Amino acid sequence: MSANQTPKATALDLVAATDVEAAKAVVENLFDSQLETLKALVRIPGIAWDAFDANNLETSAKAVCQLFESTGLFESVEILRAEKSGASEAHGEELAAEPTPAAMGAPAVVAHRQARNGAPQVLLYAHHDVQPQGDESLWLTSPFEPVVVADSVNGDRMYGRGAADDKAGIIAHHTALLALRGILGDDFDLGITLFVEGEEEAGSPSFRNFLEKYQQKLEADVIVVADSSNFSTTIPAITTTLRGLVSQVFEVRTLDHALHSGMYGGVVPDAMLAMVKVLASLHDEVGHVAIAGLHQGHASDLPYSEAELRTDSGLLPNTELIGTGSILDRIWARPALTIIGIDVPSVATSSNTMQPAVRAKVSMRLAPGQEPGSALEALRAHLETNLPFGAQITYGDIEMGSPFAAETGEWGHALMSSALSHAYGTESVDIGIGGSIPFIADLKEVFENAQILVTGVEDPDSRAHSPNESVHLPTLKAAMTAETLFLLGANALRK
Repeated sequence: MSANQTPKATALDLVAATDVEAAKAVVENLFDSQLETLKALVRIPGIAWDAFDANNLETSAKAVCQLFESTGLFESVEILRAEKSGASEAHGEELAAEPTPAAMGAPAVVAHRQARNGAPQVLLYAHHDVQPQGDESLWLTSPFEPVVVADSVNGDRMYGRGAADDKAGIIAHHTALLALRGILGDDFDLGITLFVEGEEEAGSPSFRNFLEKYQQKLEADVIVVADSSNFSTTIPAITTTLRGLVSQVFEVRTLDHALHSGMYGGVVPDAMLAMVKVLASLHDEVGHVAIAGLHQGHASDLPYSEAELRTDSGLLPNTELIGTGSILDRIWARPALTIIGIDVPSVATSSNTMQPAVRAKVSMRLAPGQEPGSALEALRAHLETNLPFGAQITYGDIEMGSPFAAETGEWGHALMSSALSHAYGTESVDIGIGGSIPFIADLKEVFENAQILVTGVEDPDSRAHSPNESVHLPTLKAAMTAETLFLLGANALRK
């Protein structure tokens, strides 16, 4: 079968039984040592936010670089950087001048092995940076000291920041490469490029520039993104749709200075009253986003009950769901809006004062098919139409990311579906994700001919970004096996 042809066989027919047994055996032998390698990576608190020590990111990148150098599979393994988007203008630099260190993005690891004899080139993506730990009192274990908790019923889990998102993705790639070498030796035709980014959790400020600067190094026929979730711990998945993102900071002002609430309350509207009313207008009585002109989509017809949602989300027993229609439509294929921040005095520091101005930040998720620019215009139009009492509104920082809808009729999707199905022992499904991975749209634009497969090692209880993040170890092992099978199958293809 040619790599540019859609296979005629069912997904399960694409992987040979001998490959399945070989991959499972090699991954089983590697697993305990790879778990120790994952622990070592989790102990590095590499956070790409400005408020954290950037030296930890350097340590993290060097550890990843050494990890993939040690495979002996690559012609080159490098730590590379690109300039952040808009950095030259922000730092007042001439375009021809050497960028300052502050203008450069976080360190990324790129390794390359060129395809031979017509075999495809596969790019493996993950990221080595992690979210901040947040309030450590909410963690049951130390965030950066990985702990394995045994569970004979549901499967063991490793807890720690980045254990799932996304250092498990790095280890899945690394294990698959070791397994591929263990089965085929050094002399195989498949081209492999590795790209481990260092700033995904900080919004990937240099990502687009990085893709364009190193486009020749990163060109591939298939891009495997190991940064998503599975449908459950027993049902593997390929993420075929992602919602887009628009976030907006704005300020509402009604006064030119603060006032005594007793002296003027009842006649003068303060900024908090105006802000509360405009924020309340963003949803209707049942919780639908009330902004006109937003696209509504339809999700996969997979079974997902309210009881499962309540368990996965931790919803309190008496809290009702918002919106109407299927649950998966609401979380995968329709717009959603969350008020994620308000700048006002805290209760602890509050006084009897009417606030002259209040800032808020809203985060809006967009259905696949929605253009972020038009969604931003619709949001601003709604805010201005519903602003009460003649208050003033001004806009601050924005963030935008395009939604994603994958092509599912190509060889890469069929092969990955087959590999996942064999590794897990359960048929793989296509899912959507309610969250956004904005860089996927950049990958598609820069590498327009590449197939993009969004996979991952997370499950609904991994709690990425939250306290007590964890990776389910049986899922991690199955993900390692699946990627090994995918690489074995890709090696047998020809363009």
